[in-house]
Amino acid sequence: MNESDEIINWLEKNKERFTQISDKIWEFAEPRFEEVKSAKLQIKTLKEEGFTVTQGVADMPTAFIGSFGNEGSVIAILGEYDALSGLSQVPNSLEKKPLEEGNCGHGCGHHLLGVGSLAAAIAVKNFLEKNNLPGIIRYYGCPAEEGGSGKTFMVREGLFDDVDIALCWHPFSMNFMFSISTLANVQAYFRFTGRSAHAAAAPHLGRSALDAMELMNVGTNFLREHIIPEARVHYAITNTGGNAPNVVQATSEVLYLIRAPTILQVNEIYDRVQKVAKGAAMMTGTEVEVVFDKAASNFIPNDVVGSVLYKHFQKIGGPKFTNDERKFGIELRKSIQDAGAEAAMFTKFMQNLNPVLLEKLRKTVLFEFVLPNQMPKIVAPGSTDVGDVSWVVPTNQIGTACMVSGTPAHSWQLVTQGKMGIAHKGMIVAAKVLALSAIEFIKNPELITQAKEELKQTLGNTEYLTPIAPEVKPNVPDWVKLAMSQQ
Repeated sequence: MNESDEIINWLEKNKERFTQISDKIWEFAEPRFEEVKSAKLQIKTLKEEGFTVTQGVADMPTAFIGSFGNEGSVIAILGEYDALSGLSQVPNSLEKKPLEEGNCGHGCGHHLLGVGSLAAAIAVKNFLEKNNLPGIIRYYGCPAEEGGSGKTFMVREGLFDDVDIALCWHPFSMNFMFSISTLANVQAYFRFTGRSAHAAAAPHLGRSALDAMELMNVGTNFLREHIIPEARVHYAITNTGGNAPNVVQATSEVLYLIRAPTILQVNEIYDRVQKVAKGAAMMTGTEVEVVFDKAASNFIPNDVVGSVLYKHFQKIGGPKFTNDERKFGIELRKSIQDAGAEAAMFTKFMQNLNPVLLEKLRKTVLFEFVLPNQMPKIVAPGSTDVGDVSWVVPTNQIGTACMVSGTPAHSWQLVTQGKMGIAHKGMIVAAKVLALSAIEFIKNPELITQAKEELKQTLGNTEYLTPIAPEVKPNVPDWVKLAMSQQ
């Protein structure tokens, strides 16, 4: 039995165990920085497998690093496990039906992402131990990818400084190399403070924080015409100042997320948005406080790392689905407004594919094949804190089919598939590819040298600067630290 078969067979033999862990994390459905149960379960699993675990790294109680090995190349496999607010959903359903109205749900598949990476790290550890090979394998438990930039805080604290290669994956509805850049971002709260008054008897005495916030949003929406077309500006109103229309609102708050291809472009737009907020405060006689929340850099895919991942991806192939799963997919797509949206997005990225494959791409309900590794050098319209890791360590990632084609991210349709065989199969495929790739880098250090040289040439004279200032701390609720200390 060769090493590939050994790792593949071990993961196949243990897939039910990891399926159960991912299902538990799906049930926990904990939002950013609150992944207490999810972190504890993974930490327990790592310790049982002989890993040394360092908890609460980078001022984040739910962040941890599991490490095995004392010498040799250091390979990091990245995991995530945070859920999204407001996406509670009954599993295996063809209709929208929350388990608990207003609660969280795994609308981006991070319950799969973390456990697939965890499984890969354990498989590598077992292989190194059994074959008495030098090498250090680490599983990075990274909280708060959704709106928290946990990895960025970890990079800022130097936790990747001695890592040679970083590997990652993400659940998608296709099997492909994620060898494209992403948007950098900054997120900040704008908190307005005014003066309350009786809205009818003495409105002239009031200073409306709600007016200020609304004027800021109007001003920012006008600003959109005068920023680069690749940029994105989103906001969510988090405090309207109360529910009484006969009281002039004394407080208000809005959370902004600003994205652009590079962090320098993001910071330029962020500066302009701050000026809009200050102008809104001046117009209304209110005060505004800007509270920086988080940021992330753009992703830099490493082609050397990508070539190793793709080689093993082709060997493993995509997941294999049953007729019942295909029938479910056909029915679920009826609830999706544009089931071809994701395929259309990827078609834009894959203009060099032949027409036959493009047509297959549009029509496939569940993807079993691996797309050619020919992504053009473009910027995807999303963001990830894997970006900051990629600036300091040669990094690349894959996407595996864990859901029906066309499933929109951050949707109930994605959540409802999270405990199905469709999801589990894609997770195990990812674990196999990551594990085999990690072993290849450990056994062939010259590949690491090539990957590092590529990153050096890509960056040129550009130095990595953390987008999060040293004084900014992760926005962790007070109760989480206590909860993580309790066994």
